[in-house]
Amino acid sequence: MDEAAENFARLTGIKKHFGAVLALDGVDLKVGAGQRIGLVGHNGAGKSTLMNILAGAYAPNEGRLFIAGQEQPAYSVGRAQQLGVRCVFQELSLCPNLTVAENTRVTHPRLRGLGWRGKAKTLIAGKLDEIFPGHSISPSALVKDLGIGQRQMVEIARAFTESETPARLVILDEPTSSLDGHTAAQLLSFMRAAAARGVSFILISHLLGEILENSDIIAVMRDGRVVAQDRASVFSREKLVHAMGAEEAAAPVAQSGTTARPRSAVRVRARPRRQTDTREVLAREGEIIGLAGLAGHGQTDLLRTVFEASSRRSPDIAVSGSVALVAGDRQTDGIFALWSIADNITIRSLGGLTRNGLISPSREQALSDHWRDKMKIRTPDMRNNILSLSGGNQQKALFARALGSDATIILMDDPMRGVDIGTKLEVYDIIRREAKSGRTFLWYTTETDELSVCDHVYVMRDGVIVADMDRSELSEAAVIQSSFKGGD
Repeated sequence: MDEAAENFARLTGIKKHFGAVLALDGVDLKVGAGQRIGLVGHNGAGKSTLMNILAGAYAPNEGRLFIAGQEQPAYSVGRAQQLGVRCVFQELSLCPNLTVAENTRVTHPRLRGLGWRGKAKTLIAGKLDEIFPGHSISPSALVKDLGIGQRQMVEIARAFTESETPARLVILDEPTSSLDGHTAAQLLSFMRAAAARGVSFILISHLLGEILENSDIIAVMRDGRVVAQDRASVFSREKLVHAMGAEEAAAPVAQSGTTARPRSAVRVRARPRRQTDTREVLAREGEIIGLAGLAGHGQTDLLRTVFEASSRRSPDIAVSGSVALVAGDRQTDGIFALWSIADNITIRSLGGLTRNGLISPSREQALSDHWRDKMKIRTPDMRNNILSLSGGNQQKALFARALGSDATIILMDDPMRGVDIGTKLEVYDIIRREAKSGRTFLWYTTETDELSVCDHVYVMRDGVIVADMDRSELSEAAVIQSSFKGGD
């Protein structure tokens, strides 16, 4: 069997430097035709850098790259597209001021002349229908008006659209991180069917169950190297965690109650604007309150309304305490892209860092260094730009900003996107400790496992509360049933 038939893509000895930082240290990776490769590793392990090289966005400093049996000495994004290599990155690449159809035209330059817009609409609508039946996304909608989950769906569908070369290798970097369980299942089902037709996949995910169930081969990266690679059937969750270098991450998510003693002071009382019955969200001192349901059904809107009500009166929202927000859509709502890592962390705490009316550099550095160590943010220098961090490490900085502030109420908008399992468990423990000390958390999550950390959960559908349940009543089946049926 020749190289092209056996391995659609092969990387050997790949090294990549960013200044003094060695991001990749001699990586070897093979992807067979119709093969699903699961790629795992902690934030900063080199996964996204390696995929940027395979997609043509980065050039390696050393190593060789073969696609369809041919070495690619002058490789680029354009060349990758010609060869059928597609990539859906964790950080969305859509142009927010363009429509869904116009964004499709960006990757299909041959759609030109009279009628190109109609062709682009047909192209993207057909693929959205195929991958995400019932999606309700209009090709004429501006991307900036879509929720983050809908944008993720468009990004994924666009990668599979064809105007000349069909997709032969699709890289999915945390593709389900912005999707609810229903749409994630639709994507993974489509991926299995496409792999059976010969399309190759590289799936990057911090959801280890997702990797184990949807991969033929699993490769584990650590510190810029592939440290383990074998058939998926060889691995278990515990073996993956061990290979990643984080024994402690094997602990289960669900633990004992978060509240050390009963507390009655209500910090947040929120009634969705469209609510026609008497149900409302109540978040008391020391409680962790969960918001659940299918993505885009009002959870993020409710959090934003609570955030706004902390600084001005609202007829439906009562907030007693200072508020900080951990954004899930970090590029739009979270990071200050031109600022350093330290500045991004300390901006919420400037009131406590001043001396004689001026910001104290030593206090600012001490705060940022403390949370760098506590959140294990991987960087050689906190003065580096925030964009020098991997996506997961950027999210850690947003947690550090909120938790390092004086806020008594922490709003979390599905914040674990792209965060590795080790860090997740560490953050869960921090949240529990902070709740025991009296902080209140209002937490929207699309990951059902995370709801077990909460004291009480409200399920939302079509912008209203359709169910509320204590931890003792909580189950995945109950949340799914409420999400789809709209009742208790």
